[in-house]
Amino acid sequence: MGIFDSLENSPAIRGALGQLEAAVLPVVLNEVLGQGGQGGLNTIVAKLEQAGLGAQVKSWIGNGQNLPITADQLRAALGSDVVKQLAARFNVPIDQLSEVLAQQLPQAVDHASPDGKLPPAA
Repeated sequence: MGIFDSLENSPAIRGALGQLEAAVLPVVLNEVLGQGGQGGLNTIVAKLEQAGLGAQVKSWIGNGQNLPITADQLRAALGSDVVKQLAARFNVPIDQLSEVLAQQLPQAVDHASPDGKLPPAA
C-alpha cells in the first residue's frame, strides 16, 4: 500500500472531504505535493521552508513527533491561488480543503521519508 492509498483510506480525510470521490483524493494530494508537474516532494518542502516552516518540515522528515501546520500557514506557503485552484477544480470549499491538507501533509511527508530523509527523486 502506497502513501496515497493510506491517506485515501484515512477516516479524517474521508469524513472531511465527503464531496470528493475516493479516486480523486490521491490526485489532490499529488497536486499539493508537487507531483502533478510541480517538481515533486522536494518542491513542496522547499516552499514550506521558505515560508518559515522549516522546524515543522524537519519534524516530518525526521524520526519523531510531527509538528503541526495550520491551514493558514499552508495557504500562505503554497499560495492562496494554488489552494483556490485546487478547491475549485475538485468543487471543495477552500477552508475545508486547507484544513484537511494541513492535517494530512505532515503524515504524507513523514511516510515519504521513512529513513529520516527525503528520497532523491521525491
